[in-house]
Amino acid sequence: MTQKSFSKWLKGIIIGIALCGLVIYGCMIPMFGRDLVDANPEFAYCYEPWLAVLWISAVPCYLVLYNGWRITMEIARDNSFSKENARYLKRICMLALLDSVYFFLANLVMLFLDMNHPGILLGSLFVDFAGVAVAVTAAALSHLALKAAKIQQENQLTI
Repeated sequence: MTQKSFSKWLKGIIIGIALCGLVIYGCMIPMFGRDLVDANPEFAYCYEPWLAVLWISAVPCYLVLYNGWRITMEIARDNSFSKENARYLKRICMLALLDSVYFFLANLVMLFLDMNHPGILLGSLFVDFAGVAVAVTAAALSHLALKAAKIQQENQLTI
């Protein structure tokens, strides 16, 4: 598989993830929220705050996809191991950590405002753990990409 075809596959995957995110955040979450409110009208006051919390949590996710797109552009240029890719991966790490911390704190605030259940807070820890796992993986890949870029640069200088 060539760098260009690999890059095209990765771009297709990123587009697919972005479209799935649009369906989930734009259609499914509001629909399920409305169904929950229709079934339990006593939770109607929680619908809009929770919708806002979830939509705000989508912003870092799409910024991660944008940085992933930039990485695929570098791969297409046959520049897989570069300082630019290490920087993009570091941004992905920070965005994933930011989103995990935000989601945890938002759940905690909603619990204190009596708009959340302790079971939901505990269940959301799995989402937070997944975000931290993405952050750790991106940090490790960033470190490896930077080391590979330095080795590649040293090899270009030797005869």
